[in-house]
Amino acid sequence: MGQQTSNDTTSFIEQIFPNVDWLQMWEATYETLYMTVLSTVFTFIFGLAIGLLLFLTAPHNIWANRIVHFLTGAFVNIFRSIPFIILIILLIPFTKLIFGSIRGANAALPALVIGAAPFYARMVLIALREIDKGVIEAAKSMGAKTSTIIWKVLIPESRPALFSGITVTSVALVGYTAMAGVIGAGGLGHLAFLYGFQRNRPDVTLVATVIILLIVFLIQWIGDTMTAKVDKR
Repeated sequence: MGQQTSNDTTSFIEQIFPNVDWLQMWEATYETLYMTVLSTVFTFIFGLAIGLLLFLTAPHNIWANRIVHFLTGAFVNIFRSIPFIILIILLIPFTKLIFGSIRGANAALPALVIGAAPFYARMVLIALREIDKGVIEAAKSMGAKTSTIIWKVLIPESRPALFSGITVTSVALVGYTAMAGVIGAGGLGHLAFLYGFQRNRPDVTLVATVIILLIVFLIQWIGDTMTAKVDKR
């Protein structure tokens, strides 16, 4: 019954937009999801590491180091400030070195991660600063190692904010994939620009836009659900 309803819905949508190449549309959707999911995973890993480094090297913290803190902060501020479309262009030599091409979904990943990780790192830093310093001091007074403080105190205490932050970042990454598509990275942005805008096919642009919106709503729902589950307040 459910399968029949799904088929009827798909058939109905295809009737509304009969001139849309649906196979091409689903391939572009897969590419957008592929770029978004992979870049989100790497952004979470690198952004969390950079955010922790910023927090731990700040004055009066465990690894207090003014030089490291300044350099890390400068790196984050610089790459947060560069417009994404310019960042893609700047990273063309680096992308070619890794993938041998600047076209395709994989080629967009370096720019997506480098563009989003510093943004998420700042959100991680804000989340860590909200932790009650008394909890950290209590762990230190009991002789806890730095690794124990990170994994048993800092990350668990900041989980709601970390999940909320990666949700916001993931939504931004969907927009980044659309921009990357304009210069040949594939995905719904590429389809909307090349086959919709340039060929004067508003139906293609409209369908691609609606699918992007659905992806954003899905990410936001997943993120909100996860945040609510880990928030014990």
